[in-house]
Amino acid sequence: MPVSRFSKMPIPSRLKYFKIKAELTGSSRTDAGVHAFQNYFHFDLDLKNGRKKIEESIYHLNAILPGDIVVNKIYEVGETAHCRFDARERSYRYSIYTFKDPFLNDRAFYYPYKLDFNLLQEAAERIIRHSCFQSFSKRNTQVNSFECNIIESHWEQSETGYSYHVTANRFLRGMVRGLVGTMLKVGRNKCSISEFENILRSKDSSLADFSVPPQGLTLVGVQF
Repeated sequence: MPVSRFSKMPIPSRLKYFKIKAELTGSSRTDAGVHAFQNYFHFDLDLKNGRKKIEESIYHLNAILPGDIVVNKIYEVGETAHCRFDARERSYRYSIYTFKDPFLNDRAFYYPYKLDFNLLQEAAERIIRHSCFQSFSKRNTQVNSFECNIIESHWEQSETGYSYHVTANRFLRGMVRGLVGTMLKVGRNKCSISEFENILRSKDSSLADFSVPPQGLTLVGVQF
């Protein structure tokens, strides 16, 4: 069940339209305020009317859901399919705008400071060389490993500002925001590339900067 705009979707114990008790399991968990262009959820459902009932349900579900959440399609999958554990890749984008714009206020981070794009890009390239991201995981997290396979990591520059793009097999709690906040310090020459490397290697999350707000972050897509 892909949804659009906000990945913080209410998880009801009872699906009102289908009149069943069910829990939705999401493909990616994010902080409140983070957006999503694409996310997936799975739930168990036994339909008497089969495919026709599923196709009709999309219209009715969207009528019930709030305006900032939309169901695009419902897929029938195998009994053992799992949205979270079967996902191979997840892609995020963090958006920054450098000139005040009220239309971007709830979907990007206003950051009116001069940034060295080359330094941002170099820091992003260093990230791909690493696999342990304990330094960029918030504490009190329930994971057994801090290993992540980073597939893509780069910055883009536009007329309105900057955006960071990252794809990995998994992400840790607060990881993308920690990476962005720390790289912004690099871009402002408040942290050197060598110091950024040291933070990556340190496994000490107190050295990273997690202060960037959630509204700049968007879950762009999930691959299975």
